Amino acid sequence: MASVVWQILHKHLLDSVLERLESPKDYLHFSIVCKWWYSVAKDNYNQRAKVTTPVLLMIQTAKRGTWSLCDVMQNKVLDFHVQVPNVRFCGSSKGWLIYVDKDSVVTLVNPFFRVKGARKKENSIIRLPPLIGGVPPLENWDSSISYYFAYKAILSADPVLCADNYIVAVICEGYCQMAFIRPGKDTTWTFVDDSRHIIEDVVPVEDQVYGVDRRNQNLVTFDITAQYKCNLILDEPERNGLPVKRYLVDLNEKRFLMVERCTDDIDGKRVTVQFRLFELNKWTEIDELGDVALFVGDNSSIALVASKYSGCQSNCIYFNHDYMRQGAFQPLKSHDFGVYNVKDQSFSQPYPEDITTLMQMTNRPPIWIERPFKL
Repeated sequence: MASVVWQILHKHLLDSVLERLESPKDYLHFSIVCKWWYSVAKDNYNQRAKVTTPVLLMIQTAKRGTWSLCDVMQNKVLDFHVQVPNVRFCGSSKGWLIYVDKDSVVTLVNPFFRVKGARKKENSIIRLPPLIGGVPPLENWDSSISYYFAYKAILSADPVLCADNYIVAVICEGYCQMAFIRPGKDTTWTFVDDSRHIIEDVVPVEDQVYGVDRRNQNLVTFDITAQYKCNLILDEPERNGLPVKRYLVDLNEKRFLMVERCTDDIDGKRVTVQFRLFELNKWTEIDELGDVALFVGDNSSIALVASKYSGCQSNCIYFNHDYMRQGAFQPLKSHDFGVYNVKDQSFSQPYPEDITTLMQMTNRPPIWIERPFKL
């Protein structure tokens, strides 16, 4: 009965409550009371955009399973933590974290429903069918490392708001296969059997998933509704000779970018030395993002209109130390992070000392996470 009462409060009453909330923590707690309050919080979000950063940095603390949330635009560590499983996350997408457990079960967890001191929601964890059954066994496969089996994972939509109409796409390690599932419609994963492509990153749009080939930067599309066919779209851009990691960014479902993160080995450490940007037009290289900021790492790549958010740097790429597919995953001290200015090709590490210290102490790569009511 109590939950029904919360859901019938008029919008103007809830609006007046939101106007009196001063901290992001209070605003977050308001948004997770129920779906109706979430909707009102989302409607009010534009008015608070200058003080409520839509992308936060999650950094593991010394306490297992507890992560700090940092607002790098406002240069501060927030005054609350999230509690999530002590695992390597193979994705952060639509406000959810994604990992594969020791039984190869793909699991989605919403950290914003698990804020310390907040009432946990039953739907804060979603468990999908196990992955490993659909993949040919690898030579000398060790089942004890199966939870590193997923290289990267991404969601097409929020699984709570779009429970019957979302896609989970996973890039599987070893054979680098693509696997898909529509949890509202499928009971098992479908694997794309196409050895021509080693997929490095994906981005889902409606009933299609676009992927970039690691070997030659071809862009391919997987049609979810037509037996998962794979079609070649574009040929590779010119190489620059440096080792690279690639990210796909969907700016507005009509404009795609491929981000190449060029790295070098300096004193035995991987260091980012350059970013290159290519637009989906025969991979035309561009040298301007305009009023856009990108956030790349082990998360699904995020693009923001920078002028909407106080402290957000336009024409820049915020990047984290992330998994580079160098054999089995090993914990690493984070050192390769910062902000890249696309215009003058310069690097900076603008984080204050407390955030930088947290970054350097953790043995797991930090990860970008979207607030649940980001517009």
